[in-house]
Amino acid sequence: MTDTAALLERLQLLEDRLRLVEDTQAIHAVLTAYGPAVDAGDADAVGELWTQDAVYDVDVRVMEGRDAIMEMVRTRPHQDYIEGGCGHLLDPVHIRVDGDTAVATCHSLLLRRDAGSDSFRVWRVSANRFELVRAGGRWRIRRRTSRLLDGRTEARDLLARAAR
Repeated sequence: MTDTAALLERLQLLEDRLRLVEDTQAIHAVLTAYGPAVDAGDADAVGELWTQDAVYDVDVRVMEGRDAIMEMVRTRPHQDYIEGGCGHLLDPVHIRVDGDTAVATCHSLLLRRDAGSDSFRVWRVSANRFELVRAGGRWRIRRRTSRLLDGRTEARDLLARAAR
């Protein structure tokens, strides 16, 4: 291999590594924007995080399409959570990028204010799998599957897939 060929190969490896770092950071930014946007009740900001044909599958409800996800933010019971005080939090996210698609896995917590004790309590802890796609140069959520960590194997299996 010539010096030029070796240099070009090293340059390509560096570009690939940098792209992976940039993609991982961009995906992290998308996922961590969800909590502040949904807690602010900003349906438009929430909608920008999802593809037009996105699916949000939460235990007892499946929302199909960006418009349905935005409507969830605008209506009850979500508005009740906001008005009573809440916080949607994600723990550190495990991200795997494969070209223009990615999978992110994490726990999420929904904290709700208990006005009677002037405190917050953990109201829901879930396992989450986000499937993302790069569209128009931006990463967006194509599908989110969220399962309550209530002892069912489905939630544990969802988390276990991250390690594979």
